[in-house]
Order: sequence, then C-alpha cells, then structure tokens
Amino acid sequence: MTERNLADADPVSEILAWLQQSTVAAEALGGHGRASGVAEAPWPHLLVGHGPGGSLRTLTWATEPEVTLEVYGDPGGWPGKAELRRILLRCAQAAQGIVEAPHVPGRPVINGVRPSGLLIWAPLVDGQPRWLMNLSVTIHP
Repeated sequence: MTERNLADADPVSEILAWLQQSTVAAEALGGHGRASGVAEAPWPHLLVGHGPGGSLRTLTWATEPEVTLEVYGDPGGWPGKAELRRILLRCAQAAQGIVEAPHVPGRPVINGVRPSGLLIWAPLVDGQPRWLMNLSVTIHP
C-alpha cells in the first residue's frame, strides 16, 4: 500500500462523485446526469468546483478547503429564483451525507461538510439564473 499525501485528498472530486450518485440531488435537479464540473445542459444543472477560501491548517494532515456549489437554471429563466434556491439547498444537504457514509479504503476521509457563507443570487450577464454557495469540507488522506 502506498502512503497517501495531503495533495491526494481532493474535496471537489469527492463531493462531485458523491452528488452524482445521490438520489436526493438527482430528485432536486430533475434527474441523474445534472451534476458536473461544467455549466451545461440539461437544466437545472449543478456545477461543483473549488472554492475561494478555506484553511490549509499546517499542511500536515487534515485541511478545510471550500467547495463551491453553483446551480444554473435554463437561459430562458426557468425554474424561478425560489425553486433554484431550494434545489441548491437540497444539493448542499445531500453533500453532507458523505460524512456518515462508510469509508472506502484508499479514498480520502471527509469528516465535516458545512456551509461557509451565504447563498448568493448571481445570474450570469446574459440573464441565465444562478445561485451559489460554498461548503467547508474537512478532509484528510
């Protein structure tokens, strides 16, 4: 067995994989295949990416990076603002389920997922609806 390094513990790939198989996220988004690392149809769509903040602590074991969740609506404006907010919150709650999941050997351990700020209404310049929020993820190899 090889020793795992802190750099091997990528919170985005872990949270994304978890949400892609989550029935709660799929129900909120309207089906499977609507969570990825790219803003793409079908809409609504959840984009999971690296966040702007967090804590690297001492770079020796566990860190608390941020993961950004963005939910996009159709460029035509649907679903509405309130429904997209609800979808984002359901996906964030689904992400928290990874903490209680059985550990898979060889994968990083996530022992905390919590909101690290506010929900932000941030439609794109072309008017496409979008909400975003950050999650603080406590992770170690």
